[in-house]
Amino acid sequence: MMVYVFLAIAIIAEVVATSALKASQEFTRLWPSVTVVVGYALAFYMLTLALRDLPVGIAYAFWAGLGIVLVTLIGVVVYGEKPDLPAILGLGMIIAGVAIIQVFSRMSAH
Repeated sequence: MMVYVFLAIAIIAEVVATSALKASQEFTRLWPSVTVVVGYALAFYMLTLALRDLPVGIAYAFWAGLGIVLVTLIGVVVYGEKPDLPAILGLGMIIAGVAIIQVFSRMSAH
């Protein structure tokens, strides 16, 4: 079960770091820039721990898919971005894809 804790921390750290990129204003603001660097370092370290037990393709599917959805939600809440209908449909497909992998794939760690 720790594999999913490591992967969750990796995803959250990556989402925080990616969201801080915009706030860093091209690395001209100190604390958002520090958040980006520390967040990505933590994310990649936790991902390496998750890769002990998960195939890289499965781990990356979760990482990328959930990261995209969460960063989009932060963009909506924090930055006032408004995804259009095709974006919302695409995000729904990403969520469905991650769910299908988790429920049906023999490659994922159960």
